Amino acid sequence: MTDNSSTTNSTTQPLPKVLISGASIAGPALARWLGRNGFSVTVVEKSPSIRPGGQAVDFKGDTHMRLLHAMGVYDDIWAAQTSRTDWRIINAKEEVQAILPGEFLGGNVEILRGDLADILYRHSAKDAAYVFGDEITALHDDGGGVDVEFAHRPPERFDLVIGADGVHSAVRRLAYGPEDDYLVKTGFYYAIASAPVPLENLEIKLADGRAVAYAYSEPYRFACLGGQKAPSLFIFAGKEGSKYDRRSAVAQHEFLDSHFKGSGWRIPQALAAVGTTDFYMDELVRTKMDTYTRGRVALVGDAGYANTLGGFGSGLALMGAYVLSGELVKCHGDYAAAFAEYDRVMAKPASVAKTGNAGEFFCPPSYWRIWLRNLSFANSWTRAGMVWVANWMATDESMPVYDML
Repeated sequence: MTDNSSTTNSTTQPLPKVLISGASIAGPALARWLGRNGFSVTVVEKSPSIRPGGQAVDFKGDTHMRLLHAMGVYDDIWAAQTSRTDWRIINAKEEVQAILPGEFLGGNVEILRGDLADILYRHSAKDAAYVFGDEITALHDDGGGVDVEFAHRPPERFDLVIGADGVHSAVRRLAYGPEDDYLVKTGFYYAIASAPVPLENLEIKLADGRAVAYAYSEPYRFACLGGQKAPSLFIFAGKEGSKYDRRSAVAQHEFLDSHFKGSGWRIPQALAAVGTTDFYMDELVRTKMDTYTRGRVALVGDAGYANTLGGFGSGLALMGAYVLSGELVKCHGDYAAAFAEYDRVMAKPASVAKTGNAGEFFCPPSYWRIWLRNLSFANSWTRAGMVWVANWMATDESMPVYDML
């Protein structure tokens, strides 16, 4: 990181009153930085509490590690990390074609999303007021502040509003416009579930404690069963013209089942075990935004720079929270100056989310292409190179160092 620290402006003007939407990763990280440095912070979260479970997320490279240490959360994350999980890529006869090592899949440290959110919440709870079970329904930025309406609590005026509410950000929709204007849809979908997985008679844990998951591919379809990333992970290409109601668990299940109809290996048993609890399905998308601020509203994390299953989302969320908070502290709440610098500084690290499609990587269109992919995984030099590239892409030595508590 570049040392660009600055002491806080000595003016007596009060620091802004900030509303953050979302209490997953970026939201609590923002609350920790801003609240601890004198801002009045409220976090509103639609769920009734911090959401448990979810798939594993990881941090990789020097920049991510430095941020975890700077926040004071590294030790807690290390203590709660998942075990390393190797993916054995197999064919329908369960013959191993290649292995994706846990070091590539899990970065320097990997943790369940729910466990990470809980750690970040605990480290920020004393620095912000958390409001669960509510959501933003309307925003009106009149230049002097933002009037906010909620689903349940009375309207309130804030100096700044920050959307840290994910790829389907309500703040982005309300402040910028329709979701479809800011998302690139790849045509691929994914589903994760914590249902029991049918892996009888297969090795699922090694003597050193490392876990083993099994990944199976057919043209346009991929499934990985076992391990920590997600006990059941399905990725697939959507059929032309197919749609489903994203808010209906029944519709999601029907959509998933229809796209894996006729699949081999143990896929039918895995699908039959999938329940409606701890199940999530969505389309693989990328955001298409050149700036992440508008007026008195800013976006952080997947709300502004998402690339589903791209491997960098959690790290980018922490980087964005750190930079936005650092600029607001450095500028003593001068949001216009801080937002401009936030857009400038995040342009480089967020660029990693602007390209790539994990669906094409996981779901080649033919058995020939699947064979070529597996062949690349089977080469130890290729695997080592992939780990190095991932760490390099996650590291930004030019990121400023801010003078913050």
